Amino acid sequence: MIHSSHARSTPIRPVAAAIALLCAPAAWAQSTAMMPVVTIQAAAHEGLGLQRAIGTASRLALAAQDLPASVESLGAASIEARGDVRMKDAVTRTTGLTDISSPGNGIAYSARGFSGNSAIAILENGQRPQVGSGTATYPSDPWGYEYIEVLRGPGSVIHGSGTTGATINAVRKAPTRAAAFEAMAGIGSGRALRAGVGASGALGQGGAFRVDAYADRSDGLIARGDARHGKLLASLAYALAPGIDLDVQLDHLEQKPQRYFGTPLVAGGLARALRRQNYNVGDADIGFDDDKALARLSWRVAPALTVSNELAYMKARRHWRNAESYFHNAQTQLVERSDYIAIAHDQEQTGNRLEARWDAGANRLVAGWEAATINFTHTNNAPYGGASSVAPTGFNPGVFDSPDPLRPNFSTDTASQAVYAEDAYQFSERLLLLAGLRHDRYKVERTSLQGAAGFSARLQSTAARLGLTWKILPATSLYAQVSSGSDPVTSLLSLNLANSRYKLTRSRQVETGVKQALAGGRAEWTAALYRIRKDDIITRDPANPALSIQGGAQSSRGVELSASVALTPAWRLEANAVWTDAVFDQLIDAGKVSRAGNRPADAPKSSANLWLSYRSGGWRAGGGARYVGRRFIDNANTQALPAYTVLDASVGWQASRHVLVQLNLRNLDDRLYASTSYGSSQYLLGARRHAELTAQWRY
Repeated sequence: MIHSSHARSTPIRPVAAAIALLCAPAAWAQSTAMMPVVTIQAAAHEGLGLQRAIGTASRLALAAQDLPASVESLGAASIEARGDVRMKDAVTRTTGLTDISSPGNGIAYSARGFSGNSAIAILENGQRPQVGSGTATYPSDPWGYEYIEVLRGPGSVIHGSGTTGATINAVRKAPTRAAAFEAMAGIGSGRALRAGVGASGALGQGGAFRVDAYADRSDGLIARGDARHGKLLASLAYALAPGIDLDVQLDHLEQKPQRYFGTPLVAGGLARALRRQNYNVGDADIGFDDDKALARLSWRVAPALTVSNELAYMKARRHWRNAESYFHNAQTQLVERSDYIAIAHDQEQTGNRLEARWDAGANRLVAGWEAATINFTHTNNAPYGGASSVAPTGFNPGVFDSPDPLRPNFSTDTASQAVYAEDAYQFSERLLLLAGLRHDRYKVERTSLQGAAGFSARLQSTAARLGLTWKILPATSLYAQVSSGSDPVTSLLSLNLANSRYKLTRSRQVETGVKQALAGGRAEWTAALYRIRKDDIITRDPANPALSIQGGAQSSRGVELSASVALTPAWRLEANAVWTDAVFDQLIDAGKVSRAGNRPADAPKSSANLWLSYRSGGWRAGGGARYVGRRFIDNANTQALPAYTVLDASVGWQASRHVLVQLNLRNLDDRLYASTSYGSSQYLLGARRHAELTAQWRY
């Protein structure tokens, strides 16, 4: 989705002040003798985490090996060792996830042949902000998170609509009563600076806290590419009484993303000479502010029964103001700019989840009720006029000059309710049956702020899952599942009159796979086979191509492989690969042109990751490759992004018991490649070869 907006300052000073406060000696007046010593070298390779409970895939705290689903977790130690400083860099090292982010959609991925924020859910600590106008903005960096968890395939039974391709959840570091402190500082190419601190400790007789603060800046290795990020995450856990616990979170995040919307194609291809150019206007602006508050009260009514209530509030303010479309004119040898776009979002979401969990004997059961209200206001300068031409290099970027005023366009009030239940029954030590059911209802009321008629729409969906896991050996599981889900045809919060008559799309999946640990856990591997079909996508009416109707369908089938092997005590190899055959089963474009048999946009047929790591004494090192296959940028399959492979490496030295110094190298062979497209005439280029030096402290 293409966005922009009016200028508005988004200072990072509050976060920088918090970092300074946490680093001050007065903040750590306690005697160092009371703090246990933790050495960085003690961090071990984590493998695939088959024995970890994956909360993203089930609300029953089942280990990954017991879940009849394709799941994965990536720990903070692995993310740090590989030197991934952005969340999307870490996420796309997991199996089958491809980055399709842009300044317009914020953060977006493709998985299992389905793409975008209406099909791939992004969560933070289990909380899911609803998507407004296709945009998701956080979590953007991995600081303060313990794990990234990924559930592939429809996850509507757990998280509602908009999960057909995958669900991604960044899991926070939890408060602990044991005093701990960590800090990080980094400097790198492109005037990059990063700093982060984290601390946890006891609070009174029955509480614990965790605080994480982070800030960074970089020019992105392109002209006028300055970007800044900052955040403050605070968590509190307190035992109010025997069996009654309170958890509280307060977060503030600020982002000024890179104001880069791509590089125009020259003669249909990438031009290395334009690699550092930024064709946006000189006063372009993008800003995302996010605030979140959460309170969870848990009551252990009986040894087998726990009841909890979770109340959450989220607020997002976003704005864009950019010239977003660029075309290289071969005759004039100029770059023509258009789409001077200004947009602002104001979004507030309040939600409540009441849940009861039963765990006794062979049966585990959870049931709950969720309700949420979301207020969303969209401001823009449609129809986005404005145009200019500049030379390919050495040009004056000019200023944002649009003939169209910025004014409020529409607002929506969305109410959602859901009831769900999930049951895991252990027939024997080897056989587990998992069943789940969820029903969602949405009511969207849209009000035009420019005098047009408003409307009200009601949507509903029911999702189910039935899976069986068979442990043929203690460390070897076979599984099979059938599941269903749903996606909106567009963001529910920005539903327009034309889309208000459409129902939610329906998806169905059949999946089978194997999960195995070998040699006492020194080697782990998984494999999955799946087929997904999604019905009721928007297509043209065969009887009247001028009309759009629901009646299209797309499907995908594929295989996913992942492995983590300790070759020796010092060497470990981690790899994953996917093959996906995604097609439109039924789709008609304008002019009665059938796209049946074509591959959906942004869906690579294959992707893979490889990482070889070494640890010995005070040294650690690693190197790997990321491969993304060819992707079409349109449903007509007339234009495609070339496949690419990027090589990365890292070297770390344990300077002392508490300090680790690490050099991270990215895009070692300086590959010129496009990470995603922004229309048919411009591509967003991947970062050039660059390096970063970091120092990490842990006490």
